[in-house]
Amino acid sequence: MPDTPLNGPRYGVIGCGMMGREHLRNIALMQGSEVAAIFEPDAEMRMRAAQIAPRAVMVESIEALLAVPAVNCLLIASPNDMHLSQLQTIAAIRPLPVLVEKPLVISQDEIGRLDAFRQTYPAPVWVAMEYRYMPPVARLIAEAEAATGGIRMLTIREHRFPFLHKVGDWNRLNRRTGGTLVEKCCHFFDLMRYILKSDPVRVMASGGQSVNHKDEMYEGEAADIWDNAYVIVDFASGARAMLELCMFAEGSRYQEEISAIGPSGKIECHVPGPARFWPEHLGEPPVAQVVVSPRTPKGPRTIDIPVDPELLEAGDHNGSTFYQHQRFARAVAGTGPVEVTAEDGIWAVAMGLAAQHSALTGQSCPVDSNFGTRL
Repeated sequence: MPDTPLNGPRYGVIGCGMMGREHLRNIALMQGSEVAAIFEPDAEMRMRAAQIAPRAVMVESIEALLAVPAVNCLLIASPNDMHLSQLQTIAAIRPLPVLVEKPLVISQDEIGRLDAFRQTYPAPVWVAMEYRYMPPVARLIAEAEAATGGIRMLTIREHRFPFLHKVGDWNRLNRRTGGTLVEKCCHFFDLMRYILKSDPVRVMASGGQSVNHKDEMYEGEAADIWDNAYVIVDFASGARAMLELCMFAEGSRYQEEISAIGPSGKIECHVPGPARFWPEHLGEPPVAQVVVSPRTPKGPRTIDIPVDPELLEAGDHNGSTFYQHQRFARAVAGTGPVEVTAEDGIWAVAMGLAAQHSALTGQSCPVDSNFGTRL
């Protein structure tokens, strides 16, 4: 696999739960990069993080993390409702290049509050939308224009396992996550904008909690996170897109499936879920695929897209976390652009908020050019 420069990023990491540790494992694979310091308040997560990054200094606060001279960039992998306040703290003390996990914010109010931050923050801010970097998705994106003749319809399906348990069960409550269509689906709304090269104008959705977490209580609060939805999005270009989410379909062969269709044909990709969840009695996990189906002459062509086994072992996202960090390293070094901007992150949240509002009200919801929703 390609290496990062020898003078690569020296990360200060905020949060080492499930996703944070995936980042640690992938940083460890990049030659020239290292984790210099970690802030993780949970004792068990701190212990697990130390096993992956034994040379990192463990600190007790964000302020102490920012005081470590070796740190030259930051990774935020804390719970969703902490992202904005942590970004503001960083901005006030020591603004460094930062890779912040999705969603960037979780509410319309936070979208407004983020505006001042992003207009004045002097260093790169990269939102962790790693689905762009899954090899089969990247292949689809690269070939979509030629295969379709211009995409008019885009469909994204995710059939997967329920939300996993996280520290303090923060991911069970809408008030901490932003809701499923923000927390989980901002990835897919980002992909829609990125693939179609257009902004959304209207969102229609139906969703809710049908199977998972229905009897769960957390300190007197009922788990209210949704487990399924359909979302249809109209774009300014005239293209339309649909998301189909089901989080009680872990028996599926593929977890994500994307299809793009235009006047010349169709291209689709099939992405397996985490290899660690594949049943051993079924043998080797499936390999990701891209399928190109021209209208003339008819005849689908299937291309296997294997991923380095070391990358599959390092995380649950088909190798994409590693490739994302490679590109972030170039942005930190000033040799590459920020490919997923704060503006991209805000659009993805706005689309999720609009979808949830539509599902709750039964009405379509406009999405405006100022990244808000007319609720």
